[in-house]
Amino acid sequence: MSSYSFLDVGFTYRSLKPEIDAAYARVMDSGMYIGGRALTSFEQSFATYCQTEHCVGVGNGLDALVLPLRAHKIGPGDEVIVPANTFIATWLAAARTGATLVPVEADPVTMGLDVQAAIAAITPRTRAILPVHLYGTPVPIQPLMDAVEGRDIVVLEDAAQAHGAEIGNRRVGALGHAAGFSFYPGKNLGAFGDAGALVTSSLELADRVRMGGNYGSHVKYDHQEQGGNSRLDPLQAAFLSAKLARLDDWTARRRATAGIYLEMLEGLPELTLPGVPPHSLPVWHLFVIRHPQRDVLRARLLERGVPTALHYPIANHQSGAFRAEYGHLALPVTEEICRTCLSLPIGPHLSREDATDIAGILRDCVLQI
Repeated sequence: MSSYSFLDVGFTYRSLKPEIDAAYARVMDSGMYIGGRALTSFEQSFATYCQTEHCVGVGNGLDALVLPLRAHKIGPGDEVIVPANTFIATWLAAARTGATLVPVEADPVTMGLDVQAAIAAITPRTRAILPVHLYGTPVPIQPLMDAVEGRDIVVLEDAAQAHGAEIGNRRVGALGHAAGFSFYPGKNLGAFGDAGALVTSSLELADRVRMGGNYGSHVKYDHQEQGGNSRLDPLQAAFLSAKLARLDDWTARRRATAGIYLEMLEGLPELTLPGVPPHSLPVWHLFVIRHPQRDVLRARLLERGVPTALHYPIANHQSGAFRAEYGHLALPVTEEICRTCLSLPIGPHLSREDATDIAGILRDCVLQI
């Protein structure tokens, strides 16, 4: 019986070992371990890749959302619209400002933010909307931008899972006012540790985020605000630069796997495949299916050598972190996704043959339930 890896974060190092090792040596030989050329080079390259003017490297993906929210002076008394179905970091970022979260249901087809529901949730207290490009599928953001035109509301993309995703020939990161990215090792573009970045075409916002992550200072010992310490170190930046050159190739492999899954799994009884918005190109960070007997299906797949994962089995409003404040909410679409979701293996480490075999095994398992 064959055995497949759900995720292989070491694949990227093995694929780029000479480039990664050379990047390590350059930074170590430079003696510059905070800031410096390796960081600015990556920031410039990633901003260009995202079709934006500016990139600010930060310590992790959570800070890439917290810092721009704080830069907009969002706090107690304000409302931040968040998707109900997302990794908890999106909610944590909004909660850290002291603002009130306004959860919005998931689109039942894409499992991402229901854009029209988000527009309907805007009130005079709304200061930010955080659309999440969940699983690597871009959210159609333009209607949100139209809805907030002329209002003091920032549309901050949570692009942690969507490096390089496109909709209408525009890349995520350039769709809203700004976007936060995570470079956690398991991401499509992952560092070898925690790392993140904000991208935007607003120089003012980029400067405020950079200052907020550098102790509230642009000039040493001249602290303009009560900032923190959240900086992307040059070693991780150098690694990310090497990987960025290969990202589109790795994305093409993810898309090939997703295409095989979508073709071979179509029409299976009770199996729901992920939907894609019109005119969009997902990057398939995750391939999430749904089945009413998810746990039975998962066990049978594992017996056949196919590991799976759950993203995310507990809805945020029902988690211990947020249940006291938001547990009373009825969010049936999100709750149903949490009960039935199942993530299949996907990534550049899988060959077309692997994807075909996994899809075949899944077909058998579904038909036997």
